[in-house]
Amino acid sequence: MKQYLLSVHLIEGEPLPSDEETQQMFKDVGVVNDEMQAGGAWVFAGGLHPPATATVVRISDGEVVTTDGPFAETKEQLGGFWVIKAADLDEALAWAAKATTACRAPVEVRPFQDDAD
Repeated sequence: MKQYLLSVHLIEGEPLPSDEETQQMFKDVGVVNDEMQAGGAWVFAGGLHPPATATVVRISDGEVVTTDGPFAETKEQLGGFWVIKAADLDEALAWAAKATTACRAPVEVRPFQDDAD
């Protein structure tokens, strides 16, 4: 089985959901997590703190430099992710459909490289 990254994207500046809706989203994501685990697709997942908490580490002129993040200067930022195992892209897309419904945010699906790639 191939591994896929299901990345959840948030758009800064959009209105935040109410506390009630946020709690429902957490419950809905929990249901999807449980389904993934029961179905053998789950590898691991996590939600991320806001982009303002990021630190970027890079090499510049042979020196390691750290700067406040995020790396990308954009309104669209990574908010969380799942790493799953799926037989093919269609199966990964089916999990992404459940994930986007549960977290109420766009979910990008990308396969991991493997030795055959």
